[in-house]
Amino acid sequence: MLEKLAKQTAVYGISTIAVRFLSYLLTPVFTRVFEPEAYGIVTDVYALIPFALVVLTMGLESAYFRFAAKADAAAAAAGGTEGEIAARARAGKRRLFATAWGVTLLAASLFFLLTAFGRERVAEWMGEAYVAHPEYVLLVAAVVWFDVAACLPFSRLREQGRAMTFVGIKALGVVVNVALAIGFALAGLYGTPFGVGWVFVANLIASAVTFNVILLTTDRTVPRIDRRLLAAVLVYSLPLLVSGVAGTANEFIDRQMIKYLVPAGAMAQLGVYGAITKIAVVMMLFTQMYRLAAEPFFLADYRKSDFVAMNAAAMKYYVMASMFIFLGIALFKDLFSLIVGADFREGIFILPVVLGANVLSGVWLNLSFWYKREERTQLAVWVTFTGLFFTVVMNVALVPALGYVGAAWARLASEAAMVGVSYWLNRRYYPTPYDLRRIGEYVALGLGVFFASAVFARWLPVRGAEYAVNGVLFGLFGLFAVRREHIDVGRLLRSVVKR
Repeated sequence: MLEKLAKQTAVYGISTIAVRFLSYLLTPVFTRVFEPEAYGIVTDVYALIPFALVVLTMGLESAYFRFAAKADAAAAAAGGTEGEIAARARAGKRRLFATAWGVTLLAASLFFLLTAFGRERVAEWMGEAYVAHPEYVLLVAAVVWFDVAACLPFSRLREQGRAMTFVGIKALGVVVNVALAIGFALAGLYGTPFGVGWVFVANLIASAVTFNVILLTTDRTVPRIDRRLLAAVLVYSLPLLVSGVAGTANEFIDRQMIKYLVPAGAMAQLGVYGAITKIAVVMMLFTQMYRLAAEPFFLADYRKSDFVAMNAAAMKYYVMASMFIFLGIALFKDLFSLIVGADFREGIFILPVVLGANVLSGVWLNLSFWYKREERTQLAVWVTFTGLFFTVVMNVALVPALGYVGAAWARLASEAAMVGVSYWLNRRYYPTPYDLRRIGEYVALGLGVFFASAVFARWLPVRGAEYAVNGVLFGLFGLFAVRREHIDVGRLLRSVVKR
């Protein structure tokens, strides 16, 4: 079963990385055409959009996976021929999809109308940089509408196992966005008074194209809310909404703290921080692609013993792979710094801290699957509000004096706190035999390699020789992990290609 999860993760991963690499091209473009202050607006807006998406989707993506599995189980329990069971399951999922999609469309429409009519007031709330351009607010609200409207159709594709269709449509949107953004740069539009607004125009067009294409996958389902079904779904999803709001706040509040707590040059610091976190996107991509595959996988109707064994093994392999990626970026951070413009490279030293926070984010994602499966989603609130508490306290304590450096350490502290609370809840309510010894080996070895690299770099007599040493250290870590776990890399690659 874990081989299936590995295949799904690889399919999402290879495709997603290829797609996001195109989007990644915008970072060197934007950090060269915009000053740090202007790029700070881009960083600010794209930190707030995910927060709006979490609020407006109301935890219904995870709920869709859980209730789709219930529809399968209910259809099977009713008996009949294989065709009759499949037909009942399809009907139940269609009703579920129509209800969840209808609710998110309604929420997105209300959000857009309220934001559109109050855009000048919203611009005042967002800060001085937006007051002169309230049209930025309107454009971003439209982007949010299209993205929310496409969320449930994308979740449906994931539930159906249509990974390539999912990624293909995502890729289309990214290609449109990148092509327009680069075209606008070549046309010199970013130098006009409208400035970064052209970034949002490109995104809006891409989101609109994505939505219209994904409509073709909905089998002409009409959004229609079944109130009884909605009530049951919301009981499951609303705690996820609350935890999602707190969790996403952890992701964007550090940007807001920089904007409001740094005494001088706040938007420039925000721009530098945003550019460096973009370099860490590979680690975020790995966590994201793992979530895309693992969420429907673990929320399927497995026996408890199977679930526990698979979740324990998945945690070990996740930590192993994430430490490998951590080293691949952290050991060569000076090379990765070339991705961004020269004005942004001063902050490259915080990259390992941001990467560490991203590793921990995936750890507590693994620790969350059991309470989603057991429909005890209210426990998510404890986890994410713990993280939010640490985020706020640490940012308030560190950002005024340290700026974006303090924000990076606050982010690491928040993720560590969420891992601690998640693990404590797991041990108390749903003990899972995680291989802590093996996990600890990978973490200790990865950190040991990183610090050894720093020592070698200081004492090596030839400039640039550290890259050769780091390459050897990186390869040895990968070889150790493959041999330790007896991984047949060739077989895994063949199964992915075959798929």
